Amino acid sequence: MTGDIGTQLRRGVVEYCVLGLLARAPMYGWQLAEALTERGLIASIGTLYPLLARLRDRELVQTFAEASANGPTRKYYRLTDAGVAELRAFREQWGPYARTVGDIIQEVPS
Repeated sequence: MTGDIGTQLRRGVVEYCVLGLLARAPMYGWQLAEALTERGLIASIGTLYPLLARLRDRELVQTFAEASANGPTRKYYRLTDAGVAELRAFREQWGPYARTVGDIIQEVPS
């Protein structure tokens, strides 16, 4: 996506994408950043950590430390019960919302 439209769309859903990734498995920050940047959802790792802090402040994720075989101890993130519930609520609304928007913005044959 390009320009301001892409930025606005990402801003609205990236938190839920993080929750979705963490629903699969706990991840450390660099893993999350790679998964999100390769999909074009964040511009840089620098934008991820404030987002993770907001999710932690809202008690949707929690952190834990785990030793790494390849370096220092890593801080991992995982969903809390509240995070699971928040993601479930988003999933219930996302499909119908995306279909409605798609129906509205779809090109009309001339």
